[in-house]
Amino acid sequence: MQLYIDSANLKEIQHAASMGFISGVTTNPSLLAKEDPSTNIRDLILNIHKSMGGHISVEVISTDTDGMLREADEILEWFPEATIKIPFIPEGLAAVRKLSEQDIPTNVTLLFTANQALIAANAGATYVSLFLGRLDDIGTDSMQAVHDTCEIWDAQGLDSFIIAASIRTPIHLLECAKAGAHIATVPYKVLMQSMKHPLTDSGLETFLKDATKLTM
Repeated sequence: MQLYIDSANLKEIQHAASMGFISGVTTNPSLLAKEDPSTNIRDLILNIHKSMGGHISVEVISTDTDGMLREADEILEWFPEATIKIPFIPEGLAAVRKLSEQDIPTNVTLLFTANQALIAANAGATYVSLFLGRLDDIGTDSMQAVHDTCEIWDAQGLDSFIIAASIRTPIHLLECAKAGAHIATVPYKVLMQSMKHPLTDSGLETFLKDATKLTM
């Protein structure tokens, strides 16, 4: 399972990328809004790409098919490598179909069920993004949606990549890998939490202490 960082914070992205285990970045309007409102989105995305390359999803904000296609064209003019992120609505599915016919990669977002993921895949989505945390927030078993989706993919041999999104905890990350998701896009905080273990810290401290007794 590949790991992406779900962030629009350039420092977070650069730090995660510097460790060598991040393969891509996902952004959305909410993440972008958390950053400096004066930040130019185009400049930010291009700086992210310069920092690490890899997959970068850029979301449209229109809710009509023509508007989404127009935005996609505008994004691709200044960032030809972009994956166009599109919400799971009827107008979005129509846009995904048209973009897929042009071999433009798409990431369908705001999916909460395996049925939605299946429909998005049949519309031609390159990536389907299942949201976990928001399902947990309403008392639904988010991992069941991931397991169901992965089971359908195994049975049907579908080509779209399953992205586990809205990851809230290291346990989410672990369970998504066990379920068979192709990609998990993870907030910086959860990535850092997933790296930490007290025995790793104490073990390193012991090694360093013992190393002072050695001669080279």
